[in-house]
Amino acid sequence: MDSRPLHIAMYPWLALGHQTAFLHLCNKLAKRGHKITFFTPKRTQAKLEPFNLHPHLITFVPITVPHVDGLPPNAETTNDVSYPLQTLIMTAMDLTRDHIEAHLSKLKPDFVFYDFTHWMPSLTRRLGIKAVHYCTASSVMVGYTLSPARYHQGNNKTESDLMKPPPGYPDASIKLHAHEAKAFSSKRKDTFGSNVLFYDRQYIALNEADMLAVRTCREIEGPYLDYLEDQFKKSVVPTGPVILEPPNKSLEGKWVTWLGGYKPDSVVYCCFGSECKLQPNQFQELLLGLELTGMPFLAALKPPFGYESVEEAFSEGFQERLKGRGIVHGGWVIQQLILEHPSVGCFITHCGSGSLSEALVNKCQLVLLPNVGDQIFNARMMGNNLQVGVEVVKGEDGFYTKESVCKAVSIVMDDENEISIKVRGNHSKIRKMLLNNDLESYYVDNFCRKLQEIVQ
Repeated sequence: MDSRPLHIAMYPWLALGHQTAFLHLCNKLAKRGHKITFFTPKRTQAKLEPFNLHPHLITFVPITVPHVDGLPPNAETTNDVSYPLQTLIMTAMDLTRDHIEAHLSKLKPDFVFYDFTHWMPSLTRRLGIKAVHYCTASSVMVGYTLSPARYHQGNNKTESDLMKPPPGYPDASIKLHAHEAKAFSSKRKDTFGSNVLFYDRQYIALNEADMLAVRTCREIEGPYLDYLEDQFKKSVVPTGPVILEPPNKSLEGKWVTWLGGYKPDSVVYCCFGSECKLQPNQFQELLLGLELTGMPFLAALKPPFGYESVEEAFSEGFQERLKGRGIVHGGWVIQQLILEHPSVGCFITHCGSGSLSEALVNKCQLVLLPNVGDQIFNARMMGNNLQVGVEVVKGEDGFYTKESVCKAVSIVMDDENEISIKVRGNHSKIRKMLLNNDLESYYVDNFCRKLQEIVQ
């Protein structure tokens, strides 16, 4: 079989977590000699460049994101707006369609990898280009919420219906709590960009692809990949866990100094990704829970809704009581480097797929605190099935308390606790498996072979 270098274009959803996840795969493909054209907004390119490890093969093509009424000036990604405005970012991305088509007509790549642009397969089909839906969310969530078995049940499913998995789903133990099912039920009726229903957009994007690629491995999600393949009647190919290469930047000196002042495995690091904004009361409960642990902590969080800075949202006396033991940082950090620091012993994560990929290959203990969407299913997988972390308990209203945050951290940080011993052992086994170079190479090489087969 001819194994010529492929030319692959990438156009991920305009959210930093999706952009970086696509770029991580780009690095693995470029390492094998494939050429990548990566469409990204102009200002976002600067954030991605430190992670481009093969600039001679990975080329960024800046995209102008059109202004849509209701968006702040110069808004390009979901990182620039509050959650309710993300639908307008999607509308803006839809408006780039003609621009993307012009680029693709000129470049003539073999493939386009995409996710939220449901119009991409019809566009590429006209141009003779293959469309690959690259799913950075878990197959656990996609199978539960977007499989044909679920989709064809319609948009009027009750919360009770959504608390149970769809017919044929491989694991009946993965379920939604009532408050989570309520949110998913509401989402099924929401439009998301250009007056397209969110679930219609996602289902069309999956159903019309030439291939579905998923950022996972069979060792973790095998039955769910098989379920998707049976449901969508097309190839569903895992790309492997995509273990990150070191970025071409070092950890900032201020973090090196601060973290270096503490014993190994003693610091609690908390981060909810580049987009998550908490309600003010949950922001405060989280920080009070960190304070309650008595442990040093670094929390990299966006200001909560209604506040311009994290400091404005602190509860009374919080900063004075910390006396330097804890830092709440409202800016950008290179999480990969923070997690690798020997002082970090615990990671409170929102369970985004990218964050979990980074966490599982490090030694820090996991506290699972999902907020929305696939994060919830990721948390169930990590906490219930794989048992590599402890999920923070929430009330029937979906809210956690400072006590529940403190309890989860205290469990995983106590190396004599029975639950902690179990999750540490399970985490260690999965970490060893994921760091096996042969495993990653097997998946990426197999994925490349599948791509070559499609273009023959």
